[in-house]
Amino acid sequence: MRIARGRTHAPSEQRDATFTGGVWADPVLPPGDGIVVNNVFFEPAARTHWHTHEVGQVLYILAGEGRVQSRDGTGFTLTAGDTVHIPAGEEHWHGASQASYLLHLAVSVGETRWLEPVADDDYREAIGAR
Repeated sequence: MRIARGRTHAPSEQRDATFTGGVWADPVLPPGDGIVVNNVFFEPAARTHWHTHEVGQVLYILAGEGRVQSRDGTGFTLTAGDTVHIPAGEEHWHGASQASYLLHLAVSVGETRWLEPVADDDYREAIGAR
């Protein structure tokens, strides 16, 4: 059993290698046992690259508005209170809408395999922007 108390561990860090735009990750539970738990803040239009999770991922939307999109074209607008389960191996991305920040709690289990960035045109099409 592990417990993380408040903000006694690593500070928020800006992410850029596997994200487009301004994104900050705030560890909720230090990584261990193949589980990573972070609050992740996305500036408007910021997003992850395409990626998969070895076991899966759960996102709980805390604030703002965003999008989750699978490689097969299935996608959903996300708002506060929504919960998303992404199964093992599903290629996907998630991030903020163009006009809103997004804050979500991400629980990732197993190794994350990062792929290429989401093209700007593909992002705009997914969120319905012209």
